Amino acid sequence: MPAMNVLRIEDGRDARLADYAGVREPRILRDRGLLIAEGRFVVRRLLGLKGERFVVRSLLLNDAALQGLGDLLHEDATAPGFAVYVASAEVITAATGFNMHRGCLALVERPTKMSMESVLKAARLVVALERVVDADNVGSVFRAAEAFGVDAVLLSPGCCDPFYRKAIRTSSGTAFMVPFADAVPWPASLDRLRTLGFTVVAMTPDADAVNLGAFVATDRARHPLVLLLGTEGQGLTSDALARADARVRIPMSGGLDSLNIAMAAGIALHRLRETRVPE
Repeated sequence: MPAMNVLRIEDGRDARLADYAGVREPRILRDRGLLIAEGRFVVRRLLGLKGERFVVRSLLLNDAALQGLGDLLHEDATAPGFAVYVASAEVITAATGFNMHRGCLALVERPTKMSMESVLKAARLVVALERVVDADNVGSVFRAAEAFGVDAVLLSPGCCDPFYRKAIRTSSGTAFMVPFADAVPWPASLDRLRTLGFTVVAMTPDADAVNLGAFVATDRARHPLVLLLGTEGQGLTSDALARADARVRIPMSGGLDSLNIAMAAGIALHRLRETRVPE
């Protein structure tokens, strides 16, 4: 493999850094077929992936990040020969328009979208998100999905892009690892899941829903299952709820009737894993 091409950049307006301005304009970045990953931990996980689905075009690093990733960027490493740009914090800020205090960015070619059929081929535990727009929540759901053995994530129209920089960062890079696909048309895709043998389980704070503990004790909790989670604040739409085979709630004390979607997903997936993968 070729050695790393390490280049020091002294001007944030350098044309070689032009695409890094996509930190400010994620839609333009997406239209160009690119994504940006941020932070040493995330970039390290990205560079450690096997296969060719994620093609790194370049890295933009400060000196500390260059040193921290040195074992991966050594000339004898097996990573492909993309450019590594090294710059001061001031130059990185000028190039991106943000104070990127982590000083570690990767510019990556956005992979071809996966179809719903392809991510479901061998799946038995799936998360489906309806109109979840917050990047931190989407990223956190992906993080819980990897932690608790989810095979795929499905996204209704209107969900935040899991390859948005902030969602990738919050996911700790698991957005690169957990397969996901658009669920279209929506909510008719839920009917398709049921015909494929999945039990669709809707998370809701409704008082008449089954308690999570009671549900995980049933046989259905061990069969192919889709955990359906709705948008922040408003929850699932009536059309999505109507297509669920079961409605499940997390019982709580106190004055609140619901949890943040990321917390609810973590609790539910943990309980399901306890049932499906006994110690």
